[in-house]
Amino acid sequence: MNSGILYATFAFFCWGLFPLYFHAIGEVPPQEILAHRMLWSLLFLVIVLTVRRQWKWLPAVLRQPRILASFVASAVLLTANWFIYIWSVNNGHVIDASLGYFINPLINVLLGVLVLKEKLRRGQWIAMAVAASGVAWLTWQAGQLPWIALILGITFGGYGLLRKTAALAALEGLSLETMILFPLALVYVLWLGWHGQNTFVNTPHDSTRWLLAAAGPITAIPLLLFAAGARKIPMAVLGLIQYLSPTMQALLGVWVFHEAFSSERLVGFLIIWTALLLYVVEGLWISRRQAAAA
Repeated sequence: MNSGILYATFAFFCWGLFPLYFHAIGEVPPQEILAHRMLWSLLFLVIVLTVRRQWKWLPAVLRQPRILASFVASAVLLTANWFIYIWSVNNGHVIDASLGYFINPLINVLLGVLVLKEKLRRGQWIAMAVAASGVAWLTWQAGQLPWIALILGITFGGYGLLRKTAALAALEGLSLETMILFPLALVYVLWLGWHGQNTFVNTPHDSTRWLLAAAGPITAIPLLLFAAGARKIPMAVLGLIQYLSPTMQALLGVWVFHEAFSSERLVGFLIIWTALLLYVVEGLWISRRQAAAA
């Protein structure tokens, strides 16, 4: 239990610091950062799989089109999520990005209802309604939907849904996704080099090259820690720890990147945070009642 909490906390702590990493390589276009993230992640994962001698799963998976199709879909969702997140950080929308991960747990609940036909309790419906009112308030104040937050929340929620029902564990699944994405990333990086636009080659800063190469472990390690922690702790505990990451991102947006955070915007965030608090408290209360009954 204690080691699971440690693994999960460190994973979300790493994700909370991601804005600092992407801001440090802000000179690199988002699509090129995304390509390097795919390339170096696969290299890192190949090393891990080789050291652990964990390749027996791959031939069997390649003979099952349905599993491959599900991981193609999850790879597409993961790519969209990564790209929007990188773009938002490097274009001054860190707070909007953090909102996406605050509402992600509620989107997970909604997907569970719509796709998995799960039933919601009254308290969960109330939390969903409060969150929807918060999104509506932000939309009215801004004059447009908070599209960054919604795309990030929906794509990561869809990715989580596919991985929840996937046939592979975290390490194998992430490896297969990066294998699927690798050819596209490699072709794009080679195309950039052919046209003299490859930042990795052209940049005068060695630090930029090292940071791009570090995208592999920076991407893979938190995901693997998350998977290890999730196996050891209850979902209620994991759900509480999950809010560490967007909280850190929002604070970085305000204190480090000095993004505007008006009182009207704060009201919208407070409504959504209230919905999350209702959802968590209701879940803990039901869990305790069930434990007492057992």
